Amino acid sequence: MSTVAADFIAPASPRPALDHKPGFATIALFLALLVLGLSYTAWSLVNDIGGTGVRTTTWLPFILLGIALLIALGFEFVNGFHDTANAVATVIYTHSLPANVAVVWSGMFNFLGVLFSSGAVAFGVISLLPVELILQVGSGAGFAMVFALLIAAILWNLGTWYLGLPASSSHTLIGSIIGVGIANALMHGRDGTSGVDWAQATKIGWSLLVSPLVGFICAALLLLVLKAFMKNRELYQEPKGNTPPPWWIRGLLVLTCTGVSFAHGSNDGQKGMGLIMLILIGTVPMAYALNRAMPADQMTPFVAMATTTQTSLAKYAVGPAPADSRKTLSEYVRTRAWNDQVVPALGAITGDIASQVKASGTFARLPAEAVANVRNDMYLTSEAMRFLDKDTHSAIFDPDTKKNLVAFKKQIDDATKFIPLWVKVAVAIALGLGTMIGWKRIVVTIGEKIGKTHLTYAQGASAELVAMSTIAAADMYGLPVSTTHVLSSGVAGAMAANKSGLQLGTLRNLAMAWVLTLPAAILLSGTLYWLFTRIF
Repeated sequence: MSTVAADFIAPASPRPALDHKPGFATIALFLALLVLGLSYTAWSLVNDIGGTGVRTTTWLPFILLGIALLIALGFEFVNGFHDTANAVATVIYTHSLPANVAVVWSGMFNFLGVLFSSGAVAFGVISLLPVELILQVGSGAGFAMVFALLIAAILWNLGTWYLGLPASSSHTLIGSIIGVGIANALMHGRDGTSGVDWAQATKIGWSLLVSPLVGFICAALLLLVLKAFMKNRELYQEPKGNTPPPWWIRGLLVLTCTGVSFAHGSNDGQKGMGLIMLILIGTVPMAYALNRAMPADQMTPFVAMATTTQTSLAKYAVGPAPADSRKTLSEYVRTRAWNDQVVPALGAITGDIASQVKASGTFARLPAEAVANVRNDMYLTSEAMRFLDKDTHSAIFDPDTKKNLVAFKKQIDDATKFIPLWVKVAVAIALGLGTMIGWKRIVVTIGEKIGKTHLTYAQGASAELVAMSTIAAADMYGLPVSTTHVLSSGVAGAMAANKSGLQLGTLRNLAMAWVLTLPAAILLSGTLYWLFTRIF
């Protein structure tokens, strides 16, 4: 009996090694990238601001700018280790890559995803903010808005990360924005619901709600398709010890991890970029309110299109332009309530934009005192045109007028919705470095606590492939979906399809975190906004 016991060797655990300590080279690379990112950001800021030729008499705006940028980059850093753990969980638990290699690999492709992102999501998020705060983003209330929503999002993300719950950073940020909008409306004596672009919020809410269902159903279906056409039993069983999967499934897992990391960077990284641009516009409008890089030869067609649009709108104006056209358009953008003054107000502001740009020749030569106003006029014009396009009253316009509105809106967006390279680089480094820190808690939840059995090769590949495709598609359409929701639900769907069983306690905690994220972020950011308005 003792001989048998002595000869018995326990089978190797399929659980991966997650406690590998980073080596000196890894730490040195991390610190070097951190210093490089901060240095490049500082150098670019100094260079851009110096290029405007404007001299400042106080350092306060730049101090606030530095603090706001650090908080915004801090949000992306937390986003990195909070969300991107989802991308590496499957390759780690199928032994396709060692944990330390996987997180560095994922961080690198998060970096590249941010650099090659479109920017559509960035400005889609900004459009949720209250219009009056966007127009006064350099004021105390504007800084209170930015600080409140970013700090609220960071606090909730850190709390859910500490508990090992893969909650959504996108969901959190949207809730924080809504909280600021509601608080701002209530503080101005309006109905709290008037402080939010509910049409845009609903569109984003649906994308966040539907994406987990897509992840669950599609991953389950994909696994069933694999089982129907690929009869290799090894694909549907837990790994034997630390044995890596067959080369082709290993390649697919690494490829999908790469794709999810890249797609996460291109989608989630944009949220930080949009907020950073808002900060820059508020603190140094001369450098960032308008795209100073647009060449002078584009100004003539810009002015011509503005003039043509003004003439087209004049045909439908009922009476003269209101005394305060900007206020009229602000009310329309805020409330979507049509009145006969909207069209003449839009025509008057369009004409003002044309005359100011024509007088200066280029955006770079606009007088410092006029830049913020021209930018605000362009923003209001673009948003008013966006809502007019969906408004039933736009049926009064003939096809040529509608065509002019679309063409001029595109020119305005080219002038105002741009992201400098250094902003992309700074966010990319913050997100990429965040990927390499603190990933273990959520990786363990994804790999061990959703299903009752160890993650199989086919389950990991199905969940990752669906997540990669869903996030990439959302990025194309400018929708901020959650990597966390898609990947977590994809793993659950693959577990269910393989009849592996689900840990209902974990799923209940996940569902509770997902349900509570929105109201918690709304309450937290609204409270912080009220507090910060008192401070600023």
